[in-house]
Amino acid sequence: MPAFVDTHCHLDAPEFAPDGTDVRQRAREAGVRHCVIPAVAAAQFEVVRELAHAGGDSYALGIHPLFTPAARDEDLAELDRSLAAHAGDPRLVAVGEIGLDLFVPGLDPARQEFFLREQLSLARRHRLPVILHVRRSADRLLKHLREQPVGGIAHAFNGSEQQARQFVELGFKLGFGGAVTYDRALQLRRLAATLPLSALVLETDAPDIPPHWLYRTAGQRAAGQPQGRNEPGELPAIAQVVAGLRGLPLDELARATTANAIAALPRLGPLLAG
Repeated sequence: MPAFVDTHCHLDAPEFAPDGTDVRQRAREAGVRHCVIPAVAAAQFEVVRELAHAGGDSYALGIHPLFTPAARDEDLAELDRSLAAHAGDPRLVAVGEIGLDLFVPGLDPARQEFFLREQLSLARRHRLPVILHVRRSADRLLKHLREQPVGGIAHAFNGSEQQARQFVELGFKLGFGGAVTYDRALQLRRLAATLPLSALVLETDAPDIPPHWLYRTAGQRAAGQPQGRNEPGELPAIAQVVAGLRGLPLDELARATTANAIAALPRLGPLLAG
């Protein structure tokens, strides 16, 4: 069975509170050997660390752009302290999830950019890659990355081919997940098929971004059909879609995307060597 790395999975989300251990075990049985669990707020730093250690996974510490309205400036000092305190923890692999979201209404772009700049600076200081949230913000993020160079993963990438290649040139891998399984996602599927294989990593963003087989329309939900919950165990099926788009055997895609994940997040290497 091919073995996969889910480079972005929110196992600390409330949706997994009732059965998180079972969720992780199902993923393991499906062939997901490792999950990267990014924090979204300072209150989750210790939670994701404990989950990673309990499940044999890894974690990232950061403040998500959607959480910047409630975040305090002091949370950046807490992030700095946590990165320093756990500098020797091999399961701490990145600063994340950080970035910009120019899609959700009501967010202050200036405050998002303040937190982004400060967290990029911390990543550079602590010599860690970053896991980026990129939603309607690729060009602005690229500007910040040129000012503060750092590598990592552009999570749930959904930009243009030109933007994709610019991220790759700056040392980033691009995360592909459930969105690529939708037939109507023509541009995204084209990127998944044509970008260099060395640019791709796989992710679920569970419990968010469900693949098409879990999605329910508003009408279906109103009729009593529940929205399927995305889980890391869906990753091999998502990978099969990407493999089909590229005309690759699934095991070849698994090997390549695992190597790409290690290249993006070098601390994964020793964790996956065992």
